[in-house]
Amino acid sequence: MENERSVESGFADLGLRTELLKALSGLGYEEPTPIQREAIPHLVAGKDLLGQAATGTGKTAAFALPILQLLDADEDRPSPVALVLVPTRELAMQVSEAVYKYGHDLRARCVPIYGGQPIGRQIDALRRGCHVVVATPGRALDHIRKNTLELDGIAMVVLDEADEMLDMGFAEDLEAILEATPKDRQTVLFSATMPPRIDAIARRHQRNPVRVTIERSTTQAGTSPLVKQTAYLIPRHHKAAALGRILDIEAPEAAIVFCRTRGEVDQLTETLNGRGYRAEALHGGMDQEQRDRVMGRVRAGTADLLIATDVAARGLDIDHLTHVVNYDVPSAPESYVHRIGRVGRAGRAGVAITLAEPREQRQLQNIERLTKQKIPFEKVPSVDALRARQMELTTETMREALATDGLEHFESVLHELSGDFSVEQIALAAIKLAHNAEQSTMDEVEIPDLSQPREQRDRRDPRDRFDRSERNDRSSRFGRDERPDRGGRFERGGRGRGGPVMAKLYVGLGRKAGIRPQDLVGAIANESGISGRDIGDIKVSDQFSIVEVPGDDVENILRSMKHASIRGKKANIRRYRDER
Repeated sequence: MENERSVESGFADLGLRTELLKALSGLGYEEPTPIQREAIPHLVAGKDLLGQAATGTGKTAAFALPILQLLDADEDRPSPVALVLVPTRELAMQVSEAVYKYGHDLRARCVPIYGGQPIGRQIDALRRGCHVVVATPGRALDHIRKNTLELDGIAMVVLDEADEMLDMGFAEDLEAILEATPKDRQTVLFSATMPPRIDAIARRHQRNPVRVTIERSTTQAGTSPLVKQTAYLIPRHHKAAALGRILDIEAPEAAIVFCRTRGEVDQLTETLNGRGYRAEALHGGMDQEQRDRVMGRVRAGTADLLIATDVAARGLDIDHLTHVVNYDVPSAPESYVHRIGRVGRAGRAGVAITLAEPREQRQLQNIERLTKQKIPFEKVPSVDALRARQMELTTETMREALATDGLEHFESVLHELSGDFSVEQIALAAIKLAHNAEQSTMDEVEIPDLSQPREQRDRRDPRDRFDRSERNDRSSRFGRDERPDRGGRFERGGRGRGGPVMAKLYVGLGRKAGIRPQDLVGAIANESGISGRDIGDIKVSDQFSIVEVPGDDVENILRSMKHASIRGKKANIRRYRDER
């Protein structure tokens, strides 16, 4: 009863209908978040809205509740009144689940449509009728072209994570979808960042939009931040060992480790499982059934670590998450903000850890400028510190065992051994067995401490003095928008000469197949898990295309794209070598 009064005093003030207030009360919602309080009244009033808010601020309810406000629950075969566009299939499923939960009493029907699922099944679901469609841009456009997605009754279009969709190369798809929907629709954009491209879409497709900006909460002087941020400077060939050691010391309840590529995800998952962790991989090479199984184990607490690419983890929400680890420094500072926003919610403390190679220090500085927070470097725990921590955990294990009942069942073993050994020797042997059962017994080597100035690192491993990542420190000299001019030969700018070594791929589809540069970026980023920002020059000719990608990721991309299609067409993709 108290909770119902709380909901009524909070959400009822926003103009929501009785069925929605009842659903929110049943779900335990008490007070709207800032983005909900600011956005919902404007959306219920029918106004266009441009909202900026970070991950985890309650954006989904901010647009889902006003959508449900539009529903006519008495229709037997409803036509869609709202279309929600999202960057990934995971986010499509999450938004669909939210619409179902909030709209249960309204008998709301919501259909998620995305790539990787048979289109025939989606067509059948759309024919049966629904109120809301949640879709990835490419699959939405497929249905629009097949005339299987009814748009005449669309009253609201929502672009959720708009900046991410643009980064994935969906700009033209979004434009085409918006052009196909009714001109008098309500248009809502939500984005974590507001680059000029978002403003351009707002100018073209919104009418006098209300602007709502929810600043990331800042820490008051004299208080500790909810998310403790630290970084470690590590040579590349020591990163996996360093991560294992850091996790051993931190002992997270649940953690996400972000990697750049799916190959890195698979390799790191294997390494951490070998260290005794229960790690699960999540990337674009997995089908939906595999992803659902992985997330089920993570949410049930039967997995300690989720090792994922950015694209695959987009939109995931794990309640008991305590740690976020950046295995590589994100190329875009906004991605870092997205990632660490997954912990430190609802007043809970969280930890954000970044493993940086020497060449990535400039990217860390860019993140510090954006967040206006210093990210301190820490020394990788030494072998001695690791052993001490393992002894602490063994002591905790023994204390828990001594506090339990049933020890008398083992008295016969004690009596049997006490004739040959002292009680102290028997106890030490038992502790040794418990320690070896719980803790890693692998040989550990000292990892060079690069967090100190070079003159203070005279005794480090000679191999690290010439570590490749240090020699290439100048590779961060040019960001994606600061690269030298290459004469405009390609349709997208390439990496500067100081950047990572790039390789070229031949894609057997070109302009005559309707292929555009953004189609190639979206397909490669979605399937391989690399960031669209890491893709370099793209040249599209009539019959084929040439795409520059990071040399280290070539094999992963070729494997990922083996059975993939681009704009519904199977593509022959291989390494491209200039014939001179």
